Amino acid sequence: MRNIRLTLAYDGTGYVGWQIQPNGVSVQSVVEAGIREFSGTKPSLIAAGRTDAGVHALGQVANFQTESAIPCQGFRAGLQAYLPRDIVVVDADEVPLDFHATYAAKRKRYRYVIQNARAAHPFLRNYVYEYHAHLDEQEMHAAGQVFVGTHDFRAFETQHPNTASSVRTVFELNVRRLAEWTAWNAGRPARPEEPNSDLPAANPVGEFVAIDIVANGFLYNMVRTIAGTLIRVGEHKWDAAHVDEILEHGSRPQAGPTAPACGLYLVRVEYDEART
Repeated sequence: MRNIRLTLAYDGTGYVGWQIQPNGVSVQSVVEAGIREFSGTKPSLIAAGRTDAGVHALGQVANFQTESAIPCQGFRAGLQAYLPRDIVVVDADEVPLDFHATYAAKRKRYRYVIQNARAAHPFLRNYVYEYHAHLDEQEMHAAGQVFVGTHDFRAFETQHPNTASSVRTVFELNVRRLAEWTAWNAGRPARPEEPNSDLPAANPVGEFVAIDIVANGFLYNMVRTIAGTLIRVGEHKWDAAHVDEILEHGSRPQAGPTAPACGLYLVRVEYDEART
């Protein structure tokens, strides 16, 4: 028996999310069908994160066990022929049998992208949140530091409680304005000597605002609610002190709205590579 790990990128626009659902086509179902057709085995994929309907991925990680002898790079190249063009196998490697894409994940990076301009680009409508009122990204960044650390994020979870605990640790949160948004290059690994080298260069007059959040795990709609909350800060309707009050004592109705799914990307999942 072998354990194969896939790194996947996908456009989530046409899917009901990662997980198999009764109400539509999921990314999981399509990839499992592709593996079945390609290898002749019936896989059961385990993913690092269950992205919601309309959410995209640049570096989703999933693993499955198989008795197939197909080499890993055979899975990377050959499987692609059995997948639609909006799902791409970025990489494939073999990991220990006890590797679990969900439980072994140490850090996940999500990026929420806002096109902050008066005129929207018709080609980007499924890939950014079009927000026309000017946002102060510096104030958003400053207020975002409230989330860094270990906190109970119950006020930023839809339909709380969904898990045994709503406590999560946010390692970093960055808000920056960008001149452009090129999604495909955004998932490249960071250089060890520069942990944030995968972040695009800031541009104070750019028309895109990107919110990057790195944490040990996320609650249901947590990133999108944090984005909606920071947008209120960017409009100068709220400040960092108000955000801190919501985090410490608030409930979901007191936080900002859930930002649309189209602007959210699962950028990268990090593991303890010494074990994998």
